[in-house]
Amino acid sequence: MTILEVEHLKKIYTTRFGGAQVQALTDVSFSVEQGEYVAIMGESGSGKTTLLNILAALDKPTSGQVRLRGRSILDISEKDISAFRRDNLGFVFQDYNLLDTFSIQDNVLLPLVLAGKSFDEMNRRLQPIAKKLGINKILKKFPYEVSGGEKQRAAVARALITGPQLLLADEPTGSLDSRNADSLLKLFGEINAEGQTILMVTHSVKAASHASRVLFIRDGQVFHQLYRGNLTNEELFQKISDTLTLIATGGEASA
Repeated sequence: MTILEVEHLKKIYTTRFGGAQVQALTDVSFSVEQGEYVAIMGESGSGKTTLLNILAALDKPTSGQVRLRGRSILDISEKDISAFRRDNLGFVFQDYNLLDTFSIQDNVLLPLVLAGKSFDEMNRRLQPIAKKLGINKILKKFPYEVSGGEKQRAAVARALITGPQLLLADEPTGSLDSRNADSLLKLFGEINAEGQTILMVTHSVKAASHASRVLFIRDGQVFHQLYRGNLTNEELFQKISDTLTLIATGGEASA
């Protein structure tokens, strides 16, 4: 079942001074199936961050369409968009985006508080997620009292606690050391195996090699894509590296 449809997205920005136009996205089209784990890669300035912001309903394209389970997210009113994001999308950021004045538990529960859920329901949802992510012993601590890996696990818990249709991750391993990055990627694999659809933007070849499909953005459009198939992480890592070399040298990807 197709969960996300992206059709002919174009995004043109007008610079603040001088009124020059910058085309961030030219013509991006792809779809994501329920339960897929998709990584998006590309050089800086390729348009992948702009694409993620549009998918997150944080920005609107100049033209094109985005549908989540058949519903256009571009037609949702400004009044309703925050509730739509909270109910349908989970977000994991490179810099965690945790509130230092809130405990880990309060950070994780914040989306449910904003949604007006009861304390009993919040507790019922919190306990299994906290146990699975290994953060049940730090729930009463504050973000500045825990490690980067623990912060990112808390951020993942916050993203998952609403039961989102789609989990969007922006460079989720970017601020982590190799051990914590490996741990997070293992966790993403487990979450995906349980049916969670994940769309991750990353510069990391290692992170992308854990996905089931990799989309490459070049000059504001989809340049190529790789499917895992029966490839191991190591074999997919090599294919990703080869494709990024082609992008950097201006070559064309093979079919």
